Amino acid sequence: MNRYNRRVQVPDLQLPKYDNVEESVDREEGDSGINNGVARLTITESNVSDDQEPFMGVKVRRKASRHRDIQGDYLDVPSNSYLMKILQKQGDNQVLFADKVLKFTGSGKMKQRILLITDFAVYIVDPEINALKRRIALAAVEKICLSELSDNFFAIIIPTEYDLLMASTRKTEIVTVLVEATKSASDYELDVVFSNSFEYNADAELVKKIEFEEVEGGVKTRITRN
Repeated sequence: MNRYNRRVQVPDLQLPKYDNVEESVDREEGDSGINNGVARLTITESNVSDDQEPFMGVKVRRKASRHRDIQGDYLDVPSNSYLMKILQKQGDNQVLFADKVLKFTGSGKMKQRILLITDFAVYIVDPEINALKRRIALAAVEKICLSELSDNFFAIIIPTEYDLLMASTRKTEIVTVLVEATKSASDYELDVVFSNSFEYNADAELVKKIEFEEVEGGVKTRITRN
């Protein structure tokens, strides 16, 4: 089944705007807030924590900030001993991108994680316990999915494992780095797919669907079980 409806080249990507975002997510059995089988979580300034707010695009971004310089390593990885130990243990030493992002769990919860991209792999690190949660070889990544709207979400699709749904204000830079790194490491170009509705594997046995809708003042995002 063809779940995606349009492909574009990375140079055509536009810097993501910071719109108001409303998200509807389903919850696992036993969670509170069930309404006809679907629980809704509205992302507003009142219920987004300080560490989550920069990623969710709650506030409108100033026009001047849309054209900021690309830095790559926003965490100064060489000065972080635990990050360096993780990379050295895996034999990686060239960091192409490093920053904090929001990762969505299988139950729809948002967790702050460190995203590291090297010339060989993608790393997901828990900054609270300084632990490596996942390492994905670039060769295992099939495509990246994004909406056609001005949100900060992106999904990394890994057919041999489960996928990653994340949010970052540096989405464009992340996608560009992944495409270039994959091309250098594997000599093939990663697909970047735009669609306002796509499926992803939230875990090994759970497929979810994410839908995006442009509404007044921003983008409404809905995540449901498929």
